[in-house]
Amino acid sequence: MKVQILGSGCPNCKRLEANAKEAVQASGIKADIEKITDIEKIMEFGVMMTPALAVNGIVKSSGRVLNKDQIIQILKGGK
Repeated sequence: MKVQILGSGCPNCKRLEANAKEAVQASGIKADIEKITDIEKIMEFGVMMTPALAVNGIVKSSGRVLNKDQIIQILKGGK
């Protein structure tokens, strides 16, 4: 599984990245976390508001900072 954090490096982007790392560790799910800061690549995902979270190339959330539990739910196949 690949978890991608899309954002320019703002405080919210960094918080989402930290929450994603916590979620992966807490859930025991094997996942690689990739941070994407290139605006052109972010726009290729169709994201207009950052931070955004994508799993295996599919955007699951944008424009808000998800907490650890919300990210775990997404990683386990929820919304």
